[in-house]
Amino acid sequence: MSRVALAFDLGGTDLRAALVDEAGALLAFASMPTEARAGPQAVVEQIVALALDVREQVPDATPVGIGIGAAGPLDPIAGIVIAPPTLFGWRDVPLGQILQDRFNLPVKLENDANAAAIGEWRYGAGRGTSSLVFVTVSTGIGGGVIANGRILHGRRGLAAEIGHMTITDHSERCFCGGIGCFEAVASGSALGTKATAITRSGDGSALRALSRDSDVTGRHVIEAARGGDETALILIAEEGRWLGIGFTNLLHLYSPDVIVMGGGISAGFDLLEGTIRATIRERAMTAYRDVPVVPAELGSHAGLIGAASLVLRP
Repeated sequence: MSRVALAFDLGGTDLRAALVDEAGALLAFASMPTEARAGPQAVVEQIVALALDVREQVPDATPVGIGIGAAGPLDPIAGIVIAPPTLFGWRDVPLGQILQDRFNLPVKLENDANAAAIGEWRYGAGRGTSSLVFVTVSTGIGGGVIANGRILHGRRGLAAEIGHMTITDHSERCFCGGIGCFEAVASGSALGTKATAITRSGDGSALRALSRDSDVTGRHVIEAARGGDETALILIAEEGRWLGIGFTNLLHLYSPDVIVMGGGISAGFDLLEGTIRATIRERAMTAYRDVPVVPAELGSHAGLIGAASLVLRP
């Protein structure tokens, strides 16, 4: 058997684990909802449980190390999770050392969006490029930048927190505490919040029907828009505009060969693409308008595959 790594993707909503080989193939997979409000120790125990699960699926595989993509901000060199807004009670947690002590294996810690960027660059939509911006639009918005064949880390690994670019002076307050963040207006959570605010329980709308009269999510908006619901289509057009504004900023900042969009909201990329491209044409300088914006190829596994490659292809 080829060399394999144990990989984790630690997000505010889901915790996922896999065994991944050198070709980027998943040999085993398991997941569970993240106990995001229970603190670091509870989540570490979840990681241990998932590791046992995936190793039992392929008992003859012996991991050579652990790669983990986690919600930022974090310091990948020191292996410290600094203060992610989607994980409550996490402040300067030495996750790399904790996992190394628990598993007796070398650990590579990376921002989850950076890990996904690396996965798409090495195995997915960014293959063959030397520069790439990966944008994950899900519970929040994260980003990873490949520049001249290397992941851009910046001071303490804090570069490319693109979800917290300020792109408006009006919005709901972001998880980070700021106003006007890209994440606060264009994330899946923001899309769901807007849909919930303009509907009400029992109103007979498609959005509330899909949500079973509970809070509407971004995924519900996509599903309703596919069914032709007028309210959902208006929300999708607004979402595409905000994404286009954010992507225009990224084009001007990083001048990548390609922008790759992943995360849960990328399931509606075909619905969003037209407005995204129109907004870029309207707002970007001419030299940047022909840069492709494409959906991720690795889907929800990009972060796992990228995290594993930190161990297998350092």
